[in-house]
Amino acid sequence: MYLKRQIEAALKKAEKQTKVILLTGARQVGKTTSIKEVFPDYEYITLDDENELFLALNDRKLFFRDKSFPLIIDEVQYARDLLRAVKQLVDEGDDKGRVFLTGSQTYELLSAASESLAGRITILEMSGLSQREVHQVDFSGAFEPTEVYIGSRGKALIPYKDIWTRIQRGSMPELLDEERDAEWFYRDYIRTYLERDVYKIVNIRDEMKFRSFLVSLAARSGSLLIYEDIASDVGIDIKTAQRWTSIVSASGLIKIIHPYYNNAIKRAIKTPKLYFMDTGLLCYLIGWRSAETAKNGAMSGNIFETFVVGEILKSYLNAGKGLDQIYYYRDKDKREIDLLIEDEDTLYPIEIKKGATIQKDWIASFPVIDKISGKKRGPGAVICQVDKAVPIAETVTALPVEYI
Repeated sequence: MYLKRQIEAALKKAEKQTKVILLTGARQVGKTTSIKEVFPDYEYITLDDENELFLALNDRKLFFRDKSFPLIIDEVQYARDLLRAVKQLVDEGDDKGRVFLTGSQTYELLSAASESLAGRITILEMSGLSQREVHQVDFSGAFEPTEVYIGSRGKALIPYKDIWTRIQRGSMPELLDEERDAEWFYRDYIRTYLERDVYKIVNIRDEMKFRSFLVSLAARSGSLLIYEDIASDVGIDIKTAQRWTSIVSASGLIKIIHPYYNNAIKRAIKTPKLYFMDTGLLCYLIGWRSAETAKNGAMSGNIFETFVVGEILKSYLNAGKGLDQIYYYRDKDKREIDLLIEDEDTLYPIEIKKGATIQKDWIASFPVIDKISGKKRGPGAVICQVDKAVPIAETVTALPVEYI
């Protein structure tokens, strides 16, 4: 049975606005299933088919000769040069939504699409299932801790039961089937990811070393991304650590959140943080095999923070928005704000805590925003495990995860 995805509205909007739409994202998040469901009248071609791939690589005119439009081309990352031919085809008319492309995200694919189809393409990114999608919540706004958002979101609340089971099991659509063994799934997922994505991009001679690298990244989810430490852990040089991190980021497995700083806050640090987009993959890599160990283990705070950040990022991606307005703050005086969402001249501070007992010091760093020239502090939030929305201060509310 098909599970309705919240990115569908953005896909339909893009179909009416641009000639070509590229839907990217990590493997097995549901790109192909959703595209075929939303646009059933499009002809569908996949470059997983060896015959189609051969033509796409060797004879692009013949590849398109018998195709009808509008057209879906799946797994387009296998034939990036095909994008030049797509450009020529869509330039023959003014039709919008003429070609849909899907592909596992890579730097090479995004670069080729932006270069070959400039002005003709909308690029959207799909991630694993959000909790809104799992529970089929009828609300699709991007998260902001404003009074309007909290009021609207509160009208569509559905309790998220067994949240740590969901966190440990992850967000891949296939794992909604409770009979599916999650450990087997992620074991095969890593193997497929290595063989079909990583090895095609870079020549990695030591597979176990790259696996160790993934584990090292997982152990740092929710923490500062310090390449020297990762390189030391894995036994690689810093440039290799940076290159491999770029590959993993481009494939959609992790997101890198950059720090907020400007000339008015000179003590702000400039080191980014990293987050896994799927907590199931994170738990698999660090060896947490049950919800209980994820909830009570040494990394439980980081895992919960990773989950919350991932849900917030998904709310933006599913709404067709970019992530370039989402930051974090930390300075040399150890003042930290987990997320800062920038909307024009307003900064919304968000803190994330695993606990359920509210503490005033959770928001002690929020006033640092008041020192930022040209910006004002908007309402803030603490996402935690309280049962209901509770005011902490005049402009700060503690929110359950159901409000994301």
